[in-house]
Amino acid sequence: MEDVLEVYRRPHDPLLPVVCLDEATKQLIKETRPSSPVRPGQPQRVDYEYERNGTASIFMIFVPLEGRREAIVTERHTAIDYAHALEHITNVMFPQATKIVLVQDNVNTHKSASLYQAFAPEKARRQTERFEWHHTPKHGSWLDMAESELSVLSSQCLARRIGDIESLRAKVAAWVVDRNTHQAKADWQFTTADARIKLKSLYPVFPNQTR
Repeated sequence: MEDVLEVYRRPHDPLLPVVCLDEATKQLIKETRPSSPVRPGQPQRVDYEYERNGTASIFMIFVPLEGRREAIVTERHTAIDYAHALEHITNVMFPQATKIVLVQDNVNTHKSASLYQAFAPEKARRQTERFEWHHTPKHGSWLDMAESELSVLSSQCLARRIGDIESLRAKVAAWVVDRNTHQAKADWQFTTADARIKLKSLYPVFPNQTR
């Protein structure tokens, strides 16, 4: 926890960008009957029947100090999908960065070994060395600011029936453009000092130590 909190104290450096990564799943729901459009004095009406159309995954890449995010929608959330998300960060978002400071949770695919499942060893090693790896503690995924961005995405964009992955990609892309246009940043206030007070029960107690 303190490791991640200290990362969040770092000043902005274009050559050492802090990037938060998280992923979520969206159930795809198809309408079985056409909905009634919005009319004066009448909201849109949607039939209660629906058809499940599989799921899709959303990789959220959030750069908190720049107010910038990108979202990659995939059919699955495998180690290979994760590896390609990392490649997007290194090759598309930050090709000139000296090192990318990566904050993510402890999902079993969120590790450098996933790169070796997607790429040849030489490329996997190059990709691994592009990152400075930081993981949130177990049960501490709330420390990953990309999780908060996914929550905003869910409430503003995904709280509706979306029938297929193409529609999902289009809606997510439009949301990303709007949020980036407004440069919505994270105002992170929780510090290591706060943690040692508010979460003191999580710290071990040593002889002669006063809380």
